[in-house]
Amino acid sequence: MVFSKIIGHYKVTTLLWSFVTSSVSTTYTRINLDILTRSCIPILKRSSDMTKSPMTKSEQLLRIDDHDFTMRPAFGGPPIPVGVDVQVESLDTISEVDMDFTMTLYLRHYWKDERLSFPSTNNQSMTFDSRLAKKIWVPDMFFVHSKRSFIHDTTTDNVMLRVHPDGNVLYSLRITVTAMCNMDLSRFPLDTQTCSLEIESYAYTDDDLMLYWKKGNESLNTDERISLSQFLIQKFHTTTKLAFYSSTGWYNRLYIHFTLRRHVFFFLLQTYFPATLMVMLSWVSFWIDRRAVPARVPLGITTVLTMSTIITGVNASMPRVSYIKAVDIYLWVSFVFVFLSVIEYAAVNYLSTVQERKERKLRERLPCTCGIGNPDDMTCDPQISGYTTMDVNSTVNYGTAGNYGMPENGGRQERMLAQVVLGDPQLTGQVKRPGYVNIWIDTHAIDKYSRVLFPGSYALFNIIYWSIYS
Repeated sequence: MVFSKIIGHYKVTTLLWSFVTSSVSTTYTRINLDILTRSCIPILKRSSDMTKSPMTKSEQLLRIDDHDFTMRPAFGGPPIPVGVDVQVESLDTISEVDMDFTMTLYLRHYWKDERLSFPSTNNQSMTFDSRLAKKIWVPDMFFVHSKRSFIHDTTTDNVMLRVHPDGNVLYSLRITVTAMCNMDLSRFPLDTQTCSLEIESYAYTDDDLMLYWKKGNESLNTDERISLSQFLIQKFHTTTKLAFYSSTGWYNRLYIHFTLRRHVFFFLLQTYFPATLMVMLSWVSFWIDRRAVPARVPLGITTVLTMSTIITGVNASMPRVSYIKAVDIYLWVSFVFVFLSVIEYAAVNYLSTVQERKERKLRERLPCTCGIGNPDDMTCDPQISGYTTMDVNSTVNYGTAGNYGMPENGGRQERMLAQVVLGDPQLTGQVKRPGYVNIWIDTHAIDKYSRVLFPGSYALFNIIYWSIYS
């Protein structure tokens, strides 16, 4: 009995002890959690404050947070004047195929924003990079008819912002732009092209922003070392006009015009001289004998194919325009001259063949034919024809010694002797005295005239061509 009571007291004591222990642990945990929570609140607050970038001294001096720089200066008042000047660093490429040009330049803007004025004892300006330019108002310029453009960013963004104490601002950018240039290639390659780079505000009309060249034509400066392989830069100049858009209104637009004259020496060497030489080479066939078919035909075909190659090569590097260029006129006229030289030989060959047929028929009709082709085979009866073999041989060898069948004037001529019966002896009873009939066959007359007409005509064409396009 006593033992059971002792065990009962032990269980009650153990239960009470476990309850007290758990209560103390829970209280301690709550106390620690409360302490931890109170200590973390300041930490979280400080962490959220550190995420906010503090203002620099320059921004505090310019009072960046005190103004709304999404609005232009003097909003609601007269338009803000923005002066512009440009320093052209280089003209990189001029493409006739794409009808565009690529230019690298420094674009500078000048305006006054009194919101950026600051006190200064020495009137010294402050210069910043692109980070501050993103926080204030700057003109929203763009290049009209540009295809590609970008601001250089090596080693950092090529942007400069300079603020003066009175609020005058200079904003400078280094930009490369590829813009359209409408070229007239009707005089190519003896042409002169004028291209324009157009600058305009994208959002602000002339009621809000007045864009102008700061120093007139002196606002455009160029590097003296600028040069192009195919062009000579003749001049740069500037103009200002108003551009109208039906949906938004009138805008000030600035123009940079530059005139380029093409260097023609490259095309003289690559196009004009080879074409001229091919035409002159085709004239060589006029001095080759008409019977030398293997010599004259390949010469004509070679010159025609070479001219075709030159024309194809020139047009491959040019845009497919719908009008005739100056180089096309020269090449196609040269091609016609080369082609006519081939046609000339075809005419000579045909007429020679016709003449030989007539000669053959005439020999068959005559009682005695003594042609130059076979002088040793001529058999003429002296009693019938009235002349001896000596007369025949002396007549056949007409001209200078050793110049068979060629008279002294150099023309290829043939002389035939024949007995001419002026009447029928059976009817009249009389035989007329035989005589000589000279038949002159000048089969090279076309070649002789071509030797003069072709060079003369081509020289006249060159005089007219270069007087018009030079």
